[in-house]
Amino acid sequence: MDTQPLFTDDTIVFGLLMLALGFVFYTESLKGGFWEKFYKIVPGLFMAYMIPALFTTLGLIAPEWTTTNDAGETIEHSTSLYYVSSRYLLPAALVLMTLSIDLKGIFNLGWKALVMFFTGTIGIVIGGPIAILLISLFSPETVGGADFDAVWRGLSTLAGSWIGGGANQTAMLEIYQYNPSKYGAMVFVDIVVANIWMAIILIGIGKRNAINKWLKADTSSIEDLKEKVIQFSEKVKRNPSLSEIMIIGAIAFGAVSFSHFASNFLAPYFDTIVAKIEKDTVRNIFTFLGSKFFWMISISTLIAILLSYTKAKNYEGAGASKFGSVFIYILVASIGMKMDLTLIFENSGLIVIGVVWMTIHALLLIVVAKLIKAPYFFLAVGSQANVGGAASAPIVASAFHPSLATVGVLLAVFGYAIGTIAAIGCTILMQIASGG
Repeated sequence: MDTQPLFTDDTIVFGLLMLALGFVFYTESLKGGFWEKFYKIVPGLFMAYMIPALFTTLGLIAPEWTTTNDAGETIEHSTSLYYVSSRYLLPAALVLMTLSIDLKGIFNLGWKALVMFFTGTIGIVIGGPIAILLISLFSPETVGGADFDAVWRGLSTLAGSWIGGGANQTAMLEIYQYNPSKYGAMVFVDIVVANIWMAIILIGIGKRNAINKWLKADTSSIEDLKEKVIQFSEKVKRNPSLSEIMIIGAIAFGAVSFSHFASNFLAPYFDTIVAKIEKDTVRNIFTFLGSKFFWMISISTLIAILLSYTKAKNYEGAGASKFGSVFIYILVASIGMKMDLTLIFENSGLIVIGVVWMTIHALLLIVVAKLIKAPYFFLAVGSQANVGGAASAPIVASAFHPSLATVGVLLAVFGYAIGTIAAIGCTILMQIASGG
């Protein structure tokens, strides 16, 4: 069956996404009346995420679609906008947002950031088996299956994705050999549930002051870091010349170019080394080292941190982080277009498992945040560093302040590192819970 949307040309689709972002920023800038009240409830970042999702739901655009040729063969198509946004604009944004970073200030954020990250990890590890146990009470067939059709095998790929990222997810698929023909349903659950949770987190950002008050959180270290960056930005602030804007572009995309160049060598090199490890369990833990995306994000962030110790950081005064924010919003819109809201009602059994699983993750984060009085920033970024990975964590972190995007990246790298081993532990528990 053809699933072709109304618009398939990337140029047109990109234009629609930019119009949506323009609409959000224009209405958010209006003072008084409906829109000011609206954005006090709904954050602009959430709208930048949801409008493209509505476009996809209405059939105007789509991240992927199929057509049938004259021979009756099904042809798969996809847009390249998310790939371009995540591979080109995301690393460029990280470079520009990190130029003015105070690395010492990040380390001064303290232990609560790591506690919330690992709490998020534990929430995913125990959430899977608990979800299976709960759903089996009402619908045992939903969590059933035998051999390579066993649902717990498929859910292992979700654990890999929600603790680490795409490389960890692929590793889990290889380790537990889930039926490839049914794997698409697990990818679908991953996208739907992770996107719903990200939407909730974005809404929470708009209510962060009230949430922090309820948590009795001490936000002084975050505010101090933000204030330092703001003071530095004000100190070097100037009306940028064309030369400065071009140099900012050169710094950003020069770093992106080098990160891609280096990752093209490092990923295959480490992939070869990891492949030589004889013990399967150990080998699969380090599969993320063969991911080009991992190296690209890590290298671009490292370049930016090094540049922050040079005069390049003064380009913050010419608007470096603002250009980075533009790239982040384009990435947010391209992520939003991957979400078809009608799909929530398909594969309802698996979706319920995913929702219960994510709810346990969220509840554990809230309980621990309340106990240690951690700010909502640590809860949101700690969660997304697990569930969303390097593509989403910087988005959430930068919503608090552009200078904080690096915190999201650093925690997401932790996720890559522990993703496979933690997911294996989760899968063992899910196998036991399902009686497998």
